[in-house]
Amino acid sequence: MIHYAVKVSILMTLSLVLLAQLLFNPALLSLIFAISIYHLFRNLKHESKTPPRIWIFILTSLALVSIYFSYQSFIGVEAGVAVLATFLFAKALETKTKRDVIILFNFALFVSASSFLHSQSIWMAMIILLCLFSCFIGLYRLQISEFLASKKQVIGLKTDAKYVGKFLLLALPFFILLFIFFPRLPPLWHIPIPEQKGITGMSDTMSPGDIAELSQSSSLAFRILGNMQQLPPRDQLYWRAMVLDQYDGKTWTSSFINQQPYSENEFSGTSKTNFEYQYLAADERVKWIMGLEKSIPMEPNFQLKQDWSITPRRQVVRNQPIKLQWVGEVQLTKISNTPSNLVERINIQTPSELDKQSRQFALKMFAQSQQQPERYIKHILEWYRENNFVYTLTPGLLNQNRVDEFLFQSRQGFCEHYASSFALLMRYVGIPARVVVGYQGGQLAPDRASWEVRQLDAHAWTEVQIKGQWQRIDPTAMIAPERIDGGMQDYLENDQSVFGRSEQNWKYRQFSLLKDVRIWSDYVTYQWQSKVVGYDAEKQQSWLSKLGLKTVYAAVLALFTSIIVLLLFYFAWIYYRDRQSGSSFERAIQSFSQRQPVNLRKQTAETFYTWMYRLADSVEDAEQSVFFETAKYYQQQFSRVKNEQDIKQFKRMLKSCASMLKKSRKHLS
Repeated sequence: MIHYAVKVSILMTLSLVLLAQLLFNPALLSLIFAISIYHLFRNLKHESKTPPRIWIFILTSLALVSIYFSYQSFIGVEAGVAVLATFLFAKALETKTKRDVIILFNFALFVSASSFLHSQSIWMAMIILLCLFSCFIGLYRLQISEFLASKKQVIGLKTDAKYVGKFLLLALPFFILLFIFFPRLPPLWHIPIPEQKGITGMSDTMSPGDIAELSQSSSLAFRILGNMQQLPPRDQLYWRAMVLDQYDGKTWTSSFINQQPYSENEFSGTSKTNFEYQYLAADERVKWIMGLEKSIPMEPNFQLKQDWSITPRRQVVRNQPIKLQWVGEVQLTKISNTPSNLVERINIQTPSELDKQSRQFALKMFAQSQQQPERYIKHILEWYRENNFVYTLTPGLLNQNRVDEFLFQSRQGFCEHYASSFALLMRYVGIPARVVVGYQGGQLAPDRASWEVRQLDAHAWTEVQIKGQWQRIDPTAMIAPERIDGGMQDYLENDQSVFGRSEQNWKYRQFSLLKDVRIWSDYVTYQWQSKVVGYDAEKQQSWLSKLGLKTVYAAVLALFTSIIVLLLFYFAWIYYRDRQSGSSFERAIQSFSQRQPVNLRKQTAETFYTWMYRLADSVEDAEQSVFFETAKYYQQQFSRVKNEQDIKQFKRMLKSCASMLKKSRKHLS
């Protein structure tokens, strides 16, 4: 029968495995795992037998079916980890013997470590470490359970955790040394992103409410690393994701022409800007690299598209910063195989059957502007500012003629409403215009060494083609300039009406409560990701170079030297601990013995009483009584509580014995 304490460890381990994979497994699979844990809990309480094999088979089959329907395969990262976890829980249900428990805990070590394939965040690391700790406690309990059961002693979690923790602390320095010095190799493969896996943040389309929904979240979108003094002013911090230039009356999408790559020889113009920085996504699965407008990738694995969007050549999970360069006002030449009139035709298309009022309004304003695009743009922006438009996260629903209802009825909207309506007002009069989505603003990190951009900074603006060049026009800046100049985070704190009326107070309290927690949580995650997860071969070489270790051989030599020094330290510590672990009487006896000649020292198998009688034979008969009294006094101490006076008396008696032996040796000489 498996000991009660071992069963508790099994429950703890399985619960932690479920917690680590809860957000990544299908809902049905998590439910099956929870049912398994509940059955084991009942077994813990009632000492019932293991479930029938048919029930284990049914639960396992249901779990495998849910995995296949979710991932369409049993092969891959998510599917593979889920299959391993399924077999772990099945093994737990049929565990009966000590051998089964050993297999279960060792298998759990492997399954818990495989959870890193889902995420390498610090929170996942903490859960996995707790799971590993629980496995070690279970294995330790398994070894001592029979011994303690025979003596009817209770196994306590605090005591077991203390013993296991000591062993892990002793091993921790070796892990740290291996982490720092062991040569790191580049990855032999990359883990692809499954198509079924959703990602958070910006999508490749824009519908009313999409960005407003993102802006109610304070979660981190990405982090910018570099010299923060070289960042442009806040009102110029437009982090570009992609261009949307096709509109069907409801949704903006991107045409194929925007996805055409370019080569470096397609730059035109010059730029004095040369700001190199690094982009680190909070979710490494995000497709677009959010760089400052007019940024180019500095790594060959990433490419720049015609709309200035940056995407990886092959979609992979990457948790390392991406090197970018901001080039400022440099322009792209036209791609030779793309007809110039095609770009213009795409960016002036509008649904002809919708928004008649907006179309007539645009033609009227264009005529009043003498059909001059620059003057027309200025007049439209002034019209936005003078007609009581409201910037809000909860604008309400719009019907079929969305632009008409927004411009002439509700006049309440978020950045996507203003960007979309402005682009269409341009297109109605034949001016090419398009919507750009990304982020705007951000905040300094707590260490003031990086720039944090959050989901609440999600933004949409407009680009208008004037004299053959695309120029950024942000109509939101006319409605809510504080949003652009101070950042979305400060704007939400200073103007609670942005959250809407009905749920204003609740949303504001929720935002305020989570803001500081989010900031420090993201900062801790960043430090973990950069210092631990991101400790690759390049960073290792850079850090070791600072220590004067220029080659791999020097690093390996330093590793072995450090391990030897650490082992010597452990041996010295163990020796010192053993010396200090004995009683004061034992230490006094040892000190007395070491001062004597080799032939008179206490032997290993010799009792103190026998030793004293042997020493008494070395002195004259009249002096032997001192040795007999010392032996008798030592024996008396076992039956009483010893104090400081007792040890002092014992030392005085040993000192007398030493004097007698010394006197006897002088007479012999």
